[in-house]
Amino acid sequence: MRHLAKGRKFHRKKGDRRAFIKGLISNLAFYKKIETTESRAKEIKRIMEKAVTLAKKQNLASLKLLIGRFGEKAAFEIFHKIAPKCQKRSGGYLRIIQSPRLRKRDAAKMVIIEFVD
Repeated sequence: MRHLAKGRKFHRKKGDRRAFIKGLISNLAFYKKIETTESRAKEIKRIMEKAVTLAKKQNLASLKLLIGRFGEKAAFEIFHKIAPKCQKRSGGYLRIIQSPRLRKRDAAKMVIIEFVD
């Protein structure tokens, strides 16, 4: 049983998993829309929603926290471009849209994750 075990492991070790998720979040911040598997999208949605809520505070402490978690470029993108657009929303900044296609090699469900405008 997975009592109190949050998040998905993606068959990776801790450091590899953190780098993997950091890369996915950076791509989502830059491109505003990415196509990925369903489990990856659900995981980055959980993390990105919290990051946008933190960035909406628009103070130095939240910016430094974002830089520490996601790197400077992605943090500035979230803080200066994404968060101001989401100021009026109280949550639900991302949407996951089911894609009709499956990934070729393992038939994983593909989805599109994007920011709600």
